[in-house]
Amino acid sequence: MHGGFQTPPAIDQSYILEEQTRLELEQETWASDANNIDDLVQAALEDFPEEKSKLEDVADAIARRNITDKTRAGHLCIVRAFVKFMLEENPNWTPEVNSQSPFDVRSFITKKCGPIADSCEGKKFATAVSIRAALTYFYKTLHPEENVTECYGLPTRSPIVSQFMIGLEKTKAAAGETSQSARALTLEDMHSLHQLCLEENGLSVAERRWGVVRYATYLLAWLLLLRIEEAVHLTFESIDFHPGERSYYDIKLVTRKSAQTGVTHTWRLYANDADVQICPIHALLCLARLYGPEIPCTGPLFLKVNSSGGVLHNEPLSLGYRSWALYGTHSFRRGVASSTVSGLLAC
Repeated sequence: MHGGFQTPPAIDQSYILEEQTRLELEQETWASDANNIDDLVQAALEDFPEEKSKLEDVADAIARRNITDKTRAGHLCIVRAFVKFMLEENPNWTPEVNSQSPFDVRSFITKKCGPIADSCEGKKFATAVSIRAALTYFYKTLHPEENVTECYGLPTRSPIVSQFMIGLEKTKAAAGETSQSARALTLEDMHSLHQLCLEENGLSVAERRWGVVRYATYLLAWLLLLRIEEAVHLTFESIDFHPGERSYYDIKLVTRKSAQTGVTHTWRLYANDADVQICPIHALLCLARLYGPEIPCTGPLFLKVNSSGGVLHNEPLSLGYRSWALYGTHSFRRGVASSTVSGLLAC
């Protein structure tokens, strides 16, 4: 299609802001989850040096009164700094949730991560993420009956804080700081992943067999616009092959993070003979050849492969994606979306 582009309809900017906020809140939920927060907090501790003072002792007492889990030493350090900051700003401040709490969170993050020229400390965006994650845990201790992975009533998850974090990340990126948001995986990246998992020189048989499972997981996450943890938890029951049909298959998820009560639609994946490296049917054929007839077609779809190349039935694959430096849980879905848009614009 050359020429004759139609003017696209006007886009409601408020809708875009709401969608940005929703995705940002999902990322914050992930960051504050108990399985992810420790690495984030530990990496930021050098930005919170301890100081000996009477106010520091008061702040420490308040923080320890609310955080009693001994494994949360990193959280304690950040929360202590937050409490001290609030007491310096307002000696009558108390640790409670009220209408001012989101503004308190925003003020502290600004103090730590705002420009040095504005009398702030100029810390990186990763420190802001760590502060928010630690304070989510802190405010959760004030209201233990609330579900920290679902409740967006926490001060750290208010639109005020979320929209501030979006703006802060853009500001940091404009100033030359490497963005901490998940980098999108492009078509070229997927080809590179295929090479890394399956064609790299020197791969042992066990590594190549493990690569089959890894790449199939990556590919389905990419094609289906899934968060990587959603792809990891696909099951055999998610796949629906139609009798006699070899050009496509359907995938149905039971739930998603954004659809906890059930997913109502089905994805259809078609064969791609033009680019076999991103062909979903080829990926499942490789998986079937690896598993063989001894693996029953039930339970987790992506299984662990041990050091000798054996497939471990009923032991789901673990990718270690929480420690990826440049890519995150949204990298695959962002990547295929951007690749698709680029393809349409190139028509």
